[in-house]
Amino acid sequence: MRKLLLLVGAVVFTDTMFFAALTPLLPEYADRLDLSKAEAGVLASAYAAGALVGALPGGLAAARLGVKPTVLIGLAGMAATTFTFGVADVYSVLLGARFLQGLASAFSWTAGLSWLVAAAPPGRRGELIGSAMAAAIGGALLGPVVGGAASVVGTGWAFGSVALLAAMLAAWALATPAFPPHPPQPLRLLWAALRDNGILAAVWFVLLPALLFGVLGVLAPLRLDELGFGAIAIGATFLTAAAIEAGLSPVLGRLSDRRGRLLPLRAGALASIGVTALIPWMGRAWLLALFVVLAGMAFGAFWAPALSLLADRAEARGLDYAYGFALMNLAWAPGAAAGAAFGGGVADATADWVPYLALAATCAVTTLAISRLRVAPAARPAR
Repeated sequence: MRKLLLLVGAVVFTDTMFFAALTPLLPEYADRLDLSKAEAGVLASAYAAGALVGALPGGLAAARLGVKPTVLIGLAGMAATTFTFGVADVYSVLLGARFLQGLASAFSWTAGLSWLVAAAPPGRRGELIGSAMAAAIGGALLGPVVGGAASVVGTGWAFGSVALLAAMLAAWALATPAFPPHPPQPLRLLWAALRDNGILAAVWFVLLPALLFGVLGVLAPLRLDELGFGAIAIGATFLTAAAIEAGLSPVLGRLSDRRGRLLPLRAGALASIGVTALIPWMGRAWLLALFVVLAGMAFGAFWAPALSLLADRAEARGLDYAYGFALMNLAWAPGAAAGAAFGGGVADATADWVPYLALAATCAVTTLAISRLRVAPAARPAR
């Protein structure tokens, strides 16, 4: 179990490392390529758009081909597209590479998490998912450092190293035993699962933090740049936020195993209201950096309990885990893409406080909805 957790953690770590590496580089790309906030938002959101397109194919591949071949497909795509992004200097090529990297990530994430959850004892599901998410957050933690380093040594060298790491992980995955795929389930079972209130709630609890992080990932680095932070300082800010978020993730997963999935979700929603309502008014770089860290803690509180709730409800309905985690990508991707594009586009047309306050209101409505949510306990059938 520990070796599998290490492998899956390494896969999602590497994937999110590339995803987050763009954050401190975004002002540099915006300056060099003369991008508007809206164009910068589209570039940031292209990864999530690719993950959305790859969500169902990734779930189908994991359910029918098996988790190991699907992880290998994702890692191969990750290596190729990361290297391409590192050497490209044309907006359209950068956009295409980031889109295809997101598509590849849908394969590796869906198959990797399905591989892990199928082997996990149900009573430790939240803890193990939290640990995997901590690894993913660790990649998000190191990503800004890679981005900051790329601003010094060049994107080709920095992103080429990430591509090499993905190739090494493919060799590790190839040597790791995996369970054979179950008999294929019809796709209609996936759509039928959307009538389950618990699954719908879990989908929303994945979509909402993706939306929050999407807006933050575009507006915060651009604002920090305006207030005088360079790429290294911006990277350090997001590094600190991700480090604390990574440390909290297994704790929140364990809490959700013991006290139920809704308690940490309610805490995350309440904290997110305050952070998003206050962050646009920070007029000093150090103060804004502090609120970016607080935002990472608040927004990150959703991941482990939301994914655990999704796995619980998929198991209770007899739904293949690969289909369940395909729903994860179908939820996360539009949230991240819409957050980045919405944040950049609306801020361009109005002001930064408009998308932030809209999100604060959304979190307030979510908090009220959680107090009325009733989720049946998951069944524990043998797999």
